Amino acid sequence: MSPVARGEPGKVGNRIRKLRFEHDEMTQEALAQAVGITRQTVIALEAERYAPSLDLAMRIADVFGRRVDDVFFRRGADGAPLPPIDSGVKE
Repeated sequence: MSPVARGEPGKVGNRIRKLRFEHDEMTQEALAQAVGITRQTVIALEAERYAPSLDLAMRIADVFGRRVDDVFFRRGADGAPLPPIDSGVKE
């Protein structure tokens, strides 16, 4: 059984920096203002030193017109992105 399946905490990765540059090279300050956080929080998110609340993750995804799981993902113990868990639930 994987560590995530056992409920052990993993690291949350993200594509924020990539998405900022895809959106007319949006600055960290512009993203911060758009979602109501500080530039320092954006820096911590991009460096993966901080995992956002669900609300903040949703606000960031909304700025880029993406789904939360397009912006944030789980990392395994080796640092590699983990595939989404298939819940069997259809949208």
